[in-house]
Amino acid sequence: MTSVLQVITSTDRRGAEVFACELAEPLADAGLTVRTVALAAGRTASRLDVEPLGPSPVGIVALRRLRALARASDVVVAHGSRTLPACAIATLGLPTPFVYRVIGDPRHWSASGLRRLRVRLFLSRASAVVALWPAAAAGLVANYGVPVARARVIPNGVDARRFVPPPPARRAAARQRFGLDPGAPVVVYLGALSPEKNVVAAIASIGELPLARLLVAGDGPDRDDLERRAAHVAPGQVRFAGSLDDPSAALAAADVVVLPSLTEGMPAVAIEAGLMGLPVVATGVGAVGEVVRDGHTGLLVPAGDQPALVAALGAALDGGDRLGVEARRWCLDRFAMGPVGHAWAVLLEEVAALE
Repeated sequence: MTSVLQVITSTDRRGAEVFACELAEPLADAGLTVRTVALAAGRTASRLDVEPLGPSPVGIVALRRLRALARASDVVVAHGSRTLPACAIATLGLPTPFVYRVIGDPRHWSASGLRRLRVRLFLSRASAVVALWPAAAAGLVANYGVPVARARVIPNGVDARRFVPPPPARRAAARQRFGLDPGAPVVVYLGALSPEKNVVAAIASIGELPLARLLVAGDGPDRDDLERRAAHVAPGQVRFAGSLDDPSAALAAADVVVLPSLTEGMPAVAIEAGLMGLPVVATGVGAVGEVVRDGHTGLLVPAGDQPALVAALGAALDGGDRLGVEARRWCLDRFAMGPVGHAWAVLLEEVAALE
């Protein structure tokens, strides 16, 4: 039986970390044994129940414990940025192979020449590098020298059992929980409150849609500034919910989900929204267009185009039912955790057998 060690950066409830935890179940169903550990404890209030290895992600304590666990495993999976150097270093000289999962777009990684060389070296240690969509895999080959045979594509996945269209009673309860007018059109932003997410654009757009309300679920360095801005440009229209252990609680209140990001990988929230039958209005960056099919499952706008974002939100609020039905069908077919987990199980068995 193939033993798999999954490594995440921290116990914070973030995209790569949540995916790894949810991937464990389909891998186990496929007959693999799975253990998931974090390099370090998280810093936010919303944390995963995963063992941290040390006080810092790439400190000596974490690396020593990671090496011991890797030695006892058949294959290691590194999920996200800080896990790449940690696993490349900890497995040096061991027969245990590791697989790295890239969640961003390597075509647009900005780094110094020295840093690019370091990343290239770490990637060369991986037996396979998994990108979420084909263009990202091509970027790994072209920009970082990953051999074509080692660059694989497996999309993001979400446990579809957790995200289903809410019945009216749940929808009403969700709106009451977050202090939203039960009859108002509701737009939800769900994610980090950081500059690249461009949440300020969502707030500005709601200010131009006076009947609509915006629920912002998440936390981050921009929160204080965003709350001040909301009070100025959209007074009474924006609610801040903070971090949520269950994102479906916020999505249950929504008519439309907005993702105005300046940069993205393949955001799980777009898949979660689609599974719940919600249209997504988003900027067409990264792999967003793989999930949000413009005019079919949602609407795409150019990054930074505020008038286009306002117009798209208005259109989605007016005709979102049709888009939502197609969004659920599309996401069930392509991004449910079952088939995604199966693809991972096949890859890990293959890598373990080659070493």
